[in-house]
Amino acid sequence: MPHEAIPILRVSDAPVSAQWYQRLGFQEDWRHQHEPGFPWFISISTAAGATLFLTEHSGDCEPRGSVFLVTSNIVALESSLNMRAELMPWGDTEFVLTDPDGNRIRVSQPGSG
Repeated sequence: MPHEAIPILRVSDAPVSAQWYQRLGFQEDWRHQHEPGFPWFISISTAAGATLFLTEHSGDCEPRGSVFLVTSNIVALESSLNMRAELMPWGDTEFVLTDPDGNRIRVSQPGSG
């Protein structure tokens, strides 16, 4: 049985994207390139355990993906990103941003109910 799922996002410049995701608390774990000039594949993660793979390989996934991130402190992210979260009808607080490659990143803090 699977014990972890890691979303893969198609990006045009994985090192630049990895840097962009630092705004959400991600840090680069490792990167792989078969040889110089070939596409990059980079793993990024947060201290809390969220992981994303960023790939420049055209066959790995489609461009303009989407990721749903769950946080326990949306107020801190709102402040650092200059975003405004909305209270959703189901009680969660959320905002959406788009990375430089058009991938939608939805950030949510579960409601207390």
